[in-house]
Amino acid sequence: MATLRIVIAGDLHGQWDGLDEEVLAALAPDALLLVGDLSDGQQLIPKRLTRLSLPMACILGNHDTGRDASGRTLQRQLDLLGDLHCGWGLRELHPPGLAVVGARPASAGGGHYLNRAAEAVFGPVGLEESAERIHAAALSADPHLPLVVLAHSGPSGLGSGAADPCGRDWKAPACDWGDQDLALAIDRIRRSRPVPLVVFGHMHHRLKRGQGERQSFSRDRSGTTYLNTAFVPRHGEDPQGRALRHFSWVEFEDGVLQEVSHRWFSHGGTLPYRQTLFRAEVA
Repeated sequence: MATLRIVIAGDLHGQWDGLDEEVLAALAPDALLLVGDLSDGQQLIPKRLTRLSLPMACILGNHDTGRDASGRTLQRQLDLLGDLHCGWGLRELHPPGLAVVGARPASAGGGHYLNRAAEAVFGPVGLEESAERIHAAALSADPHLPLVVLAHSGPSGLGSGAADPCGRDWKAPACDWGDQDLALAIDRIRRSRPVPLVVFGHMHHRLKRGQGERQSFSRDRSGTTYLNTAFVPRHGEDPQGRALRHFSWVEFEDGVLQEVSHRWFSHGGTLPYRQTLFRAEVA
């Protein structure tokens, strides 16, 4: 069987260094995906990402506007990332043979809303137009490739509790804070082809006000898996003082999703901790 190993970096918030790159070099995954909120508008991390030799796709998040309503900060990062950024578009990775469709860039969740920076760069894109852009990108993908939808905020419809994958935990009452345009697009795409995986971040795993931890994995009746990768902070240490870096891990075999996990790596790509979220049953 052909195995496809994908590493996903959740919301970086400026946490990216030589150890991250050492781990990736040791792992040599087939593809690297990034869900945005790289560094609050700074250019250093986008520059470092462009120097990596891995097949890669990225989408920018709401923090990547740098609180610059003019859109200039957001545009500078888009210019740096170039074709690596796939918001509202398709990025096919050859190798390894993967279709990545980007959702709405710079999303902050909450239904459908473009902040001033995003509107300055992309124009006033409404809910229906946004959903159709995502849908059209997916329909243009090679149907023989496994499809991953890459978003900053996940779709609406995954639950309205604070601990749900896109639940609002920072303000009462808790509610569904997912993107409605993304939910519409996924529904339309599935009428033509399967959507095995939707990857996103934005809503951090550690809930506000001591409410515990977020559910980061969900799988619906249509067979679509939803993975929230926003383990923040993603740099830490184990009890022995060893530096750890968090990445999410996905494996496909012959286009079929086989494993989803959160992993914490140390020097040389050593794997001290793994949280397995899904593993396909062996036939």
